[in-house]
Amino acid sequence: MSNHPLKTASLGIQHVLAMYAGAVIVPLIVGGALGLSVEQLTYLVSIDIFMCGIATILQVWTNRFFGIGLPVVLGCTFTAVGPMIEIGGKYGITSIYGSILVSGLVVMLIGKSFGKLARFFPPIVTGSVVLIIGITLIPVAMNNLGGGQGAKDFGSIENVVLGFGTLLLIIIMYKFFTGFIRSISILIGLLVGTVAASFFGKVDFSPVIDASIFHMPHLFYFGMPTFNISAILTMVLVAIVSLVESTGVYYALGDITNRKISQADLTKGYRAEGLAIVLGGLFNAFPYTAFSQNVGLVQLSGVKSKNVIYTVGAMLVVIGLVPKIGALTTVIPSSVLGGAMIAMFGMVIAAGIKMLSQVDFARQENLLVIACSVGMGLGVTVVPDVFLKLPESLQILTSNGIVAGSISAIFLNILFNMIPSKRRINHSVILEKKVS
Repeated sequence: MSNHPLKTASLGIQHVLAMYAGAVIVPLIVGGALGLSVEQLTYLVSIDIFMCGIATILQVWTNRFFGIGLPVVLGCTFTAVGPMIEIGGKYGITSIYGSILVSGLVVMLIGKSFGKLARFFPPIVTGSVVLIIGITLIPVAMNNLGGGQGAKDFGSIENVVLGFGTLLLIIIMYKFFTGFIRSISILIGLLVGTVAASFFGKVDFSPVIDASIFHMPHLFYFGMPTFNISAILTMVLVAIVSLVESTGVYYALGDITNRKISQADLTKGYRAEGLAIVLGGLFNAFPYTAFSQNVGLVQLSGVKSKNVIYTVGAMLVVIGLVPKIGALTTVIPSSVLGGAMIAMFGMVIAAGIKMLSQVDFARQENLLVIACSVGMGLGVTVVPDVFLKLPESLQILTSNGIVAGSISAIFLNILFNMIPSKRRINHSVILEKKVS
């Protein structure tokens, strides 16, 4: 039934719509934060959608070296938004792409052994990292909701009404709808918000008129990549967290499609993801990860055919080659984007909390790991100058809240949960005696 071309196409469009808002919002936020021109922003959105299609096809098409062969859709990882804005602001946009390229190569190299490394990233570490990233993104959302940092009408009644109106609409749709409508609620919120903003004279369609109908992807569009150790460390950490998230998606899809996921499958999945990240770096797009919203759609529609996902990949490639479609997204006013961002970045925080829900909170040590790592991550983000007097080599680890928080979480988890302590040994001896 799902092989019928019309049905395959309609299911493909559904998948594209479900991931579209999540995919385009990343270049819009990063490009907006780095002050890119409308033309550069249009390229960024178009190449991003194009590369989402390529990355998806690489993952679905399974061969000896890469591709997990599950009905998985790849999109930009939200985990990378905060770090990319920070890297771009500090070292320039070319440094973002240098760090993306290296992180992709690292993912391809560690693909086979990631199972062994994964023990250093249990839920207490990944949950803390995702929570830190979500929290550090909220100021970006609030600045946009006010109309964008430095805007003449920042915080105006119109901006606040549009921002919160968009957020309210998304909440209402979540409350009263289920299934597909719910899965595209953010996209509908952005559309309705933009229409409402046009009545306030806040929508300028000239970028769409000026954009070309067709373009080819450019190698190193923003210039030759530059390499900075701190930026590379940050993106490698982001890539590892994404791998942990993707692993969850692979197992969930394996469950839905009644397929047992082997270690070899995971390795090929990681390699495809690494390859997608490298290609993203070459053409100045973004790091990619398996999109969980599309897993929900596979579950809802009950259609598990890889043909549908190939169709999605092809649709994304075609959309990405037409800058006029990319330019359409750049007309969304900052305040409307900000309203949607609160929901989306809030969901990043919620995802972090969900990961942490697997942690044993009865153990005081676990509470301390979370407390110190989140505190460290947030502290460095809010007061970045606190470590300015340290040597350059140490500032690599302390200049970025996400790196500082992540390293704290990894170190404290090893200290409390991996190195056997006297108290835990005594506790297990008492338990053994009780059992015997």
